Amino acid sequence: MLILCHGYWLRRYIGVIPLLVVAYGDPAAAAEEYGDLPKPPQTAPTVENTTYYLTLIVNGVSDRQVVPVQYNRGHFLVESGVLAKSHIRIGTQRSGWVDVNTLPRVKVYYDSGNQSLNLTVPLEWLPEQSANSGEMVKATEAQSTPGLAFNYDAYYFKGYQSSQSLTTWLEQRLFNDYALISNTGTYSHYFSNDQDGNRNKGYLRYDTFWRYNDIDDMHTFQAGDFISNSLTWSNSVRMGGVRFSRDFAVRPDIVTYPLIQYAGANPLPSTVDLFINGYKASSASLNSGPFTLTNVPYINGAGEATVITTDALGRQVSTSVPFYVSNALLRKGLDDFDVSLGVLRRNYGVKDADYGQAAASGIYRRGLTNWLTLSSHLETSENLLLGGVGGDLAIGHWGTLSSAYSHSQDNGQGEQFVVGYSYYANTMGIAAQHAERSKNYQDLSVASSGGHLSKQSDQITFSTTPFGRGNGTLGLGYFDILAYDDTRTRLSNLSYSWSIWDKASMYFSLNKNIGSHGYGALLQMIVPLDNGISATASVQKNSVGEYTERVSMTRTTPTEGGLGWNVAYSGGDSHDQQASLTWKTQRATYQTGMYGAASAYNYWGDLSGSVLYMDNTFFAANKINDAFIVVSTDGYPDVPVKYENQQVGTTSNTGHILVPWVSAYYPARVEIDTLDLPLGIDAPETERRIAVKEGSGALVRFSVRQVHSVNLNLVDDKKAALPVGSYVTDTVSAKTAIVGYDGQVFMEQVTPHIKLLVQRSDSGTCEVNIDLPDNKPGIAILGEKVCTATETRADTAPSKDQ
Repeated sequence: MLILCHGYWLRRYIGVIPLLVVAYGDPAAAAEEYGDLPKPPQTAPTVENTTYYLTLIVNGVSDRQVVPVQYNRGHFLVESGVLAKSHIRIGTQRSGWVDVNTLPRVKVYYDSGNQSLNLTVPLEWLPEQSANSGEMVKATEAQSTPGLAFNYDAYYFKGYQSSQSLTTWLEQRLFNDYALISNTGTYSHYFSNDQDGNRNKGYLRYDTFWRYNDIDDMHTFQAGDFISNSLTWSNSVRMGGVRFSRDFAVRPDIVTYPLIQYAGANPLPSTVDLFINGYKASSASLNSGPFTLTNVPYINGAGEATVITTDALGRQVSTSVPFYVSNALLRKGLDDFDVSLGVLRRNYGVKDADYGQAAASGIYRRGLTNWLTLSSHLETSENLLLGGVGGDLAIGHWGTLSSAYSHSQDNGQGEQFVVGYSYYANTMGIAAQHAERSKNYQDLSVASSGGHLSKQSDQITFSTTPFGRGNGTLGLGYFDILAYDDTRTRLSNLSYSWSIWDKASMYFSLNKNIGSHGYGALLQMIVPLDNGISATASVQKNSVGEYTERVSMTRTTPTEGGLGWNVAYSGGDSHDQQASLTWKTQRATYQTGMYGAASAYNYWGDLSGSVLYMDNTFFAANKINDAFIVVSTDGYPDVPVKYENQQVGTTSNTGHILVPWVSAYYPARVEIDTLDLPLGIDAPETERRIAVKEGSGALVRFSVRQVHSVNLNLVDDKKAALPVGSYVTDTVSAKTAIVGYDGQVFMEQVTPHIKLLVQRSDSGTCEVNIDLPDNKPGIAILGEKVCTATETRADTAPSKDQ
């Protein structure tokens, strides 16, 4: 049989062999010597005129689209639109076929094996790519669900002289997607006369305001009580009125200061790796052509960036460049401002509503370039007019220089001049500022109170790691203030902190008031133990030569809740002792403690937390400092919930759980875990990313519901199974299915009442109504169900194609 087969194929192709010999030639004729290589394959077509359909590759990059290419006597012609799309410069020709062989600075190579036309063009022809490095926060529209928040912090004190008081800090918030209304204050009650003779002080209001944040434009509108914004060379004041300002905090995806910028070009598709100070910061895949590397956030100060490009052939090019990033500057074209109009607030924390003279304050900053930011400031009141200008200048890689000049006119004219310098690097940092003011210089912070600013102030701070990173940090500080009455205060400080073994650390500080006798010093050692416990021992010397020894042991209260405590003992003349106990739950934090000497103990207790209302439900939680999230599972209990991959807990009997530690405007991931849910429970969505507005809350609703599935056998009136392929529709839930063998039908996510309409695969229709035996989730095995024939017109019967 094998011989016959070979004979058959031999007779079938015997006439082809001469053609193969002619086409490929005799091996002896193909090479003059045995060791000669055959000629390389031709890259150009052998025909003179034809049309090919090829993949166009430009500098190693292809969009994998097949395009028509005309070949004419050694030249390749491509449609102008295709070339323009691939960023190939074709001059003034806007239509028709373009001979790419005649284009200047373009190399053409036809690859017959891969059916492609390869073009190499100058790199400057290709579009510039931007490699946005770093883990940038993506912009997410912040939300706020209508709700209420009530924060409280009640502090009870009982002194050793039998004085007792109860002071409660209170905050009320009302919020929705449009605005936030907030009010804060304290209620104080004294159970006996205090030293000032006051009794039952009652309620004292702090701040009341309405605020709206425009996230798209990064604007904030506020009416009520507020603190005006200030520059490094001006002062803020408390006011009541209206405020319009820029607020970059609403857009965490925007970096306000200039970042590292590196420009390069890739002749081939490459991978670009960025290393900052030896640590890999990012990696990006880029096409051939020029590129810029920008948006490397969370860097401040001096350093070195190394860019390594690796092309498709594995060749690497490494480039290192020094940089200096200053967060005191604004990016080019970015501006910041604050306009505050109203009346000055006086006796804050003493009186409810003591407002003085009308006033206005405004600041404006703009990034003129990436190395120069200009600023201006204006203040005015009934008798005061103040104006000033300033700037921050990046001095190459050597730090930032700042200067400002302002002029005021009140009862007299005054001037202020401020100059500063800062430089930060991995192993050191230095900051210095000098300010001079004339005698009559005034601003809003002192004009209404009759106070005075200092005549002159100097401050210098320096920090370094003299023995390398991880071997301790040395800090130096000098502060010199000349007051309005010519009294002078000069302070110097030296500190050093270092790790000694494992996680234990030492801290030493030395303080000196220059011009006076004596000095102050502190030596402290902290030793972390197991279970969140740490031990601390210290010795302190004051300026008059008195020494105080102190030992303490602390257990930090777990973030998720639990027990924390602290005990401490101080030596010296007083022999003070203190102890405290903290119990943190999901609904409140309880604290109690005592301090004092053996004959004079003071006792205290504290209760803090919040009460929230959202989605028709009240929640008790720890104090909400910023924003929060309420997760709803549509009433389904015991569903595990995670926030940013951290287990929060499980939903309550009402299907809710509160996440109280949310950061405003940060796009966080909220998810539910459905792996352990029982059969018949369905959650179409299990994960969502959400950002919450400042001081507000947001409702994240996951639809967790019971679903019913049925398994039945459909038969006709004669108990015969319906034919295979019949089309079944549940007219209540709109679910569909196909009849299988023995009339078997399986349908899921149906309602407790089912109304099936069946279009038989042979002919005709029938229907059956079913009420599930119970409302429990899961698969209901129904057995045989008779499908009663109906007289349905052919044009109204459902079809299989529907």
